[in-house]
Amino acid sequence: MTFKSKLFGAACAAALSLTLGLGAHAADIAAKHVLLISVDGLHETDMANFVKANPDSALAKLAAHGTHYTSASSAKPSDSFPGLLALVTGGTPKSTGVYYDDSYDRALSAPGSDCKVKGTEVVLDESVDKNPDDIMAGGGIDEAKLPRDGANGCKPVYPHAFLRTNTIFEVAKAAGMKTAWSDKHPAYDLVNGPSGKGVDDLFVPEINSAGDITSKASLTSAYDDTKVAAIINQIDGKSSTGKDGAGVPAIFGMNFQAVSVGQKTVGYVDGKGMGQPELAEAIKHTDASIGKMVAELAAKGLDKDTLIIIGAKHGQSSIDPALHKIVDKKMIGAALDGVQKDLGAQITMDSVALIWLSDQSKTADAVKALEAIKDKGSISEVWGAEKIAAVYGDASKDSRVPDIAVLPANGVIFTKPDAKKMAEHGGFGEDDTHVALLVSMPSMTATEVKDPVTNMQVAPSIIKALGLDPMTLQSVKAEGTKVLPGF
Repeated sequence: MTFKSKLFGAACAAALSLTLGLGAHAADIAAKHVLLISVDGLHETDMANFVKANPDSALAKLAAHGTHYTSASSAKPSDSFPGLLALVTGGTPKSTGVYYDDSYDRALSAPGSDCKVKGTEVVLDESVDKNPDDIMAGGGIDEAKLPRDGANGCKPVYPHAFLRTNTIFEVAKAAGMKTAWSDKHPAYDLVNGPSGKGVDDLFVPEINSAGDITSKASLTSAYDDTKVAAIINQIDGKSSTGKDGAGVPAIFGMNFQAVSVGQKTVGYVDGKGMGQPELAEAIKHTDASIGKMVAELAAKGLDKDTLIIIGAKHGQSSIDPALHKIVDKKMIGAALDGVQKDLGAQITMDSVALIWLSDQSKTADAVKALEAIKDKGSISEVWGAEKIAAVYGDASKDSRVPDIAVLPANGVIFTKPDAKKMAEHGGFGEDDTHVALLVSMPSMTATEVKDPVTNMQVAPSIIKALGLDPMTLQSVKAEGTKVLPGF
């Protein structure tokens, strides 16, 4: 199957044809290094608008010798945990077992307990740090704050052990390659995978430490700069903290947070995706940071052997400020309590509500109660047992699967009535999930792929580009995830 494609942005004005799945421009991609970058919150429209307005930008230059996937979708839910795992496992929560950074497991027990009672909230964010006010979290994760597994001697369950399938880092390590990653909490130990040893150099400064880092995008950009410095060190063959002798990783990368913070704090001018000045500056700063990485790769003679992937764990809703609406999160719990007191064992809410029930026999009744508040709660859909099972599996058989998902209208955030945030993620809608995706290497021809792809396809594509077998990724095998068109 062939189609005509237009080159991306003002920097790419010619046209060419591409054979889906084995395009001549990318069929022989062979990389010694892969630099994976998630610009959290970056929509497809954000990248397209920025490149059009900034033809000399780092993103435009990467697009000039890369494949731009214009219909890329993140994982659902579009939370950071399943969002990143899509990129590094090739799977959805159906195989990874990870639905959110704040979820529930019916088989685990509460932190500090004797494991006699089963069923507990699983929170894997700054709250599990030894010292969440310290930029380095006081030395990492406090195991006393982790859930416990009665089937394993009531031992604490670290984030990496919570993940059910392996990661690209583990596959690369098994092949004798060096690996690295940088993210926003120590709980991103998650990417080490079930072995706990996937990432050689994990640099995870705490974004929610003292200093109000997430109160302004400019402060978050300064925080992001610490991780950019770590990447530069790694390009130079050093560790993230600058120690000599580490060697350049085969797979490395980071997430940027400033764009996401700008979307939440100030948002957009209109529905066309023009950011307010602070958000626009965050995108510009992030682009400049990417440019520094590209320049350092060239300075070290690594640019021709490094595949660069620019994507996003998630988008953010809504783009259009006219659609922004806060719905009191207590409304969901109250509807469930009307069926049975404390029926909601765990209710995780942002631009979606995921619900684990204390009594699963009440699922149908709970769905009816939530359907009854559709108009008042600005709810578009309520997923009950049948829909949940079709997408994720049977909640009565899998201890992680939520019983109900509540999908609000675009722009609706379930939170406190006095919350000031302009956007949020986690939901299943277009603004939450339609993300930027650009794959670039000097040997590639600039191409635009309009057919739908998913972030899950990034992981097997990385493994294939490194000359390894994508089927060694357990989620890829379980869910039949394909490589991206062109690999």
